Amino acid sequence: MSNVKALIPGEMTAIEISQPGGPDVLMATQRPVPSPKDDELLIRVHAAGVNGPDVLQRKGFYNPPPGASDIPGLEVAGEVVAVGSAVQRFEVGDLVCALVTGGGYAEYVVANHDVTMKLPAGLGLAEAAAMPETFMTVWFNLLQIGKMKAGETVLIHGGASGIGTTATMVAKAMGAAKIITTVGSAAHREASLRLGADHAVIYQEEDFVERVMAFTDGKGVDVILDIIAGDYVARNYQAAAMHGRILQVSALKGPAKELDLWPLLTKHLTHTGSTLRPRSYQAKAGIIAELEQHIWPCIAAGQLKPVVYQTFPLEQASEAHTLIDSGVHIGKIVLTTRAMTQSVDAASAES
Repeated sequence: MSNVKALIPGEMTAIEISQPGGPDVLMATQRPVPSPKDDELLIRVHAAGVNGPDVLQRKGFYNPPPGASDIPGLEVAGEVVAVGSAVQRFEVGDLVCALVTGGGYAEYVVANHDVTMKLPAGLGLAEAAAMPETFMTVWFNLLQIGKMKAGETVLIHGGASGIGTTATMVAKAMGAAKIITTVGSAAHREASLRLGADHAVIYQEEDFVERVMAFTDGKGVDVILDIIAGDYVARNYQAAAMHGRILQVSALKGPAKELDLWPLLTKHLTHTGSTLRPRSYQAKAGIIAELEQHIWPCIAAGQLKPVVYQTFPLEQASEAHTLIDSGVHIGKIVLTTRAMTQSVDAASAES
């Protein structure tokens, strides 16, 4: 353990879910600062990303895995303030971002060293906090499971969401021939097109199956990344090309109540589902290694970066969730702590 332990307070501000429900159930509280195990780091959190799984947990639909913190929050960025005895790649003072199984909505969090990354070149802490969950989810599904190849066509639902904006940029960087997104407004369409989509369909105004078929000359798309589910499942089967792959990463509209499986059979489709949170640290480390090889250079070159729509102080987590529930945002919403404010004030004083 680092010898800076004396500088670490005994308690911290954290956000807890008082009961399942709406954004107002997110309450600021005081919790003990956690201690890192041998293979963990203690991070003083500067920023934490807000994600769909946090919303599901708040509503009581997505419980933390065994042993994980009940505090929501799956991705953070900040400063290492203590390290476990088995940690080799990180030192006190390093600026990092990390994927955690819970506990991100707090001033301190522990993270396994296998899912902790040095701050990618070209990113600030708020941008870095918006990266691990979405970039890892997209890479795992689009490239590892979906095996998207350069020259293929991709349909991305929720094109203005954190997952959607990330998937658009990653698919573009990896050579997708044509990217189609579904979005909720004209503003979302413009944003999606700026990020690299070739076509963005406003789903309230147009039938995305018809538009996909028109855009692909009747072939359909090779890969579909879907956070919606519900009636989209059957329509995805209609929009998919022969041997298409449908990657289910969430189910915002709930289960598919009526589903004709015949297109799944006749088109030889593959429909997979996954969640990142319960996967092993080793599996997550494999995803990170591929991101570092293929995507980090694009970030360093300024070709892409996480889209941060708005930041909120940690204590205003309920307001952040009200915004994410509204669906009007583009990209990610991020919570910031006093550590972020203090670092900004210090930088301003030095200048």
